[in-house]
Amino acid sequence: MSWKALLGALALAIVPFTSADAFCGFYVARADTKLFNDASKVVMARDGDRTVMTMASDYQGSPSEFAMVIPVPTVITRGQVNVAEPALVDHLDAYTAPRLVEYFDEDPCRRMMTERAMAAAPRAGAVTTDIPWETRARALGVTIEAQYQVGEYDILVLSATQSGGLTTWLREQQYRIPAGAEPVIASYLRQNMKFFVAKVNLQRHSAGGRTFLRPLQVAYESPKFMLPIRLGTVNARGPQEVFAFVLTRTGRVESTNYRTVKLPSNLDVPIFVKSEFPQFYRAMFDTAVQRENGRAVFLEYAWDMSWCDPCAADPLTPAQLRQLGAMWLEPGDDGPQPGPPIMRPQPRRVPQQGGAVDVFVTRLHVRYDRDTFPEDLVLQTTGDRENFQGRYVLRHAYTGPSRCPEMSEYQTSLTKRWDKEARTLANLTGWSLESIRSKMRMDGRRDTLDGGPSTGEKPWWEKMWGGNGGPQKR
Repeated sequence: MSWKALLGALALAIVPFTSADAFCGFYVARADTKLFNDASKVVMARDGDRTVMTMASDYQGSPSEFAMVIPVPTVITRGQVNVAEPALVDHLDAYTAPRLVEYFDEDPCRRMMTERAMAAAPRAGAVTTDIPWETRARALGVTIEAQYQVGEYDILVLSATQSGGLTTWLREQQYRIPAGAEPVIASYLRQNMKFFVAKVNLQRHSAGGRTFLRPLQVAYESPKFMLPIRLGTVNARGPQEVFAFVLTRTGRVESTNYRTVKLPSNLDVPIFVKSEFPQFYRAMFDTAVQRENGRAVFLEYAWDMSWCDPCAADPLTPAQLRQLGAMWLEPGDDGPQPGPPIMRPQPRRVPQQGGAVDVFVTRLHVRYDRDTFPEDLVLQTTGDRENFQGRYVLRHAYTGPSRCPEMSEYQTSLTKRWDKEARTLANLTGWSLESIRSKMRMDGRRDTLDGGPSTGEKPWWEKMWGGNGGPQKR
């Protein structure tokens, strides 16, 4: 079983007749974390020095084999630990996922008349208990700072004077610590970090009747705002993926020790991408990682939670966001407020329309290994509330009958538009331009021949695709 599974891998774990700036459109697909193997998810709610971290493990296997070892900046007491429902994390993943949207060009003549009419219109203005192995722990320089039970998990919080003693004790207690972990653990000990260790209690897990492991949730207060990922690289079989969803009052979150890069977004791509969106997004992300030499943190979403456009999933309610750690929200009438009772500051209500109040969500995506990410992610909140989302656009050509001077201009613009879409897709994914154009020829005929007038002469859009079924180059 991989160390990544033990840790839950957080180790913790342009174109006429369109508007490029208008979001709206029809949402048709999203690129959630299921597109990536060895992907882990963590939600962090950060308010001042307070952090509530929810860790969703992608572990699959016998619960008896599961363990999680996470560096934390302070001793975590029982009141700071909770279990959450995985549906909450999945919901946030779906809500923030990069998305595919589509538009349908309207009749150019009708648009001309609308624009003329608009132009003519007037403008509107914890306590340690005695346990049999405590003496052995002390002999190895390990201190059991706290121990308790949370749901189906048995929790220990450990500190140590040396990494060798800590790894020896963990192995003796049947925690599977891989060879090579000691130098990494030693670096955390030099920072005076503690270790939060979780195991599944098989009896309680069976009694609960669950077939999955619920996310663990830890609340703590520390000026350190970080995401420890290095332990996940100790014996990983390859690069790991981590998705961090960060909730704040203020604005976007970014890394301070690695470049935070926005993914290419708001680009028009060929219609056939609709049936190949997972392949497109993986190829696009692979290409982006390569261009940054594997050393960047990628921003996939940053948005005020009070609204979305277009929405890839329903917005989370204030109650759901409080369950994920946004304790500054005012408790509402939308259900009970479970979660760790510790560190709940006085809530602040900010009037807004739409969904939740006073929450900004950032989605970061990192592909990492020991060479490209030798340090843990150090994060900071910013006051930047500019909206951003990974968004890719399909534009269907108008295929109905229309007669006006603008129609000829529109037809000419389509050939240029299709060529630009092909080149954009090749640049994003590394796919060959020839293969893209071949798929566009086949898909273009399917897309445009679904409608139009029934006459003996070939309609204009079919003529544009040429005798060989492909668009004519100009």
